[in-house]
Amino acid sequence: MEALKQILPLLLTLSLAGLVMTVGLKSGRGDLIYVLRRPSLLLKAILAVEVIPPLAAAALVWMLPLEPAVKAGIMLMAISPVPPLVPGKQLKIGGRKEYAYGVYVAMALLTIVAVPLVFDLAARLFGHERTLPIRTIAATVATGVVIPLGLGMVIRMLAPALAERIGPWVYRLSMLLVVVVFVPMLAAIWPAIRSLIGDGAMAAMAGLTVITLIGGHLLGGPADCDRATLAVASSVRHPGIAILIANTTFNDKRVTAAVLLFMLVSLVVGALYQAWFKRRYPAAGLT
Repeated sequence: MEALKQILPLLLTLSLAGLVMTVGLKSGRGDLIYVLRRPSLLLKAILAVEVIPPLAAAALVWMLPLEPAVKAGIMLMAISPVPPLVPGKQLKIGGRKEYAYGVYVAMALLTIVAVPLVFDLAARLFGHERTLPIRTIAATVATGVVIPLGLGMVIRMLAPALAERIGPWVYRLSMLLVVVVFVPMLAAIWPAIRSLIGDGAMAAMAGLTVITLIGGHLLGGPADCDRATLAVASSVRHPGIAILIANTTFNDKRVTAAVLLFMLVSLVVGALYQAWFKRRYPAAGLT
């Protein structure tokens, strides 16, 4: 059992890195720097992905009588953006590849500085004397995003035909590993997750997801496909980063349970948004 506990985090890291690698295998240099070269798009993405979620989360946990573990889980997810599944979700509902990948890369790079900064501000706001070393997040983003993304880009640049062939297989294998890792994790922590259901926890999590979806949708610009892209980027948070922070800064294991509960709630709310968007804007995928 102890060996399994040590192997699961490694498999999770490999699976998420594999999903990021597929972004590099499928994209060109112009795609990845698309948003970085456009200040107005970059500013709107920062507001939607990095600013609105933690501000809305702080307001919700400040006003609502939630358990401390639930408040911590909500805040941790609010400050943890850019999970590797985001670009795939965006493209499935008609997002432009250059904008989807560009937002992902820009926010991933910003995460290195933004997450420790926002975490420290939130800790002070709620009276907790906790800090998050920037090197912790930098190492996580480097191993989970920068290195696999760069590897995928190098393969595509040197051997584009090979990148096209292995891209789908890397994605499938990585998704399989995600399932293999998350199923036992959820099973092990399910009693703690179930204990947090009720007292407004799920309503608060769903409410925050809705707020972030609206923020991204409104800031996405005039193009329908870009609205959906930024809405998804804003609402889907990174459980890996949130769990890392929870394990290193909180003794209460229910904080990790709250993070996973938030992930499940946000997936349901996000799926409802995507279904609504496809019905409301059926031609978005053609723009």
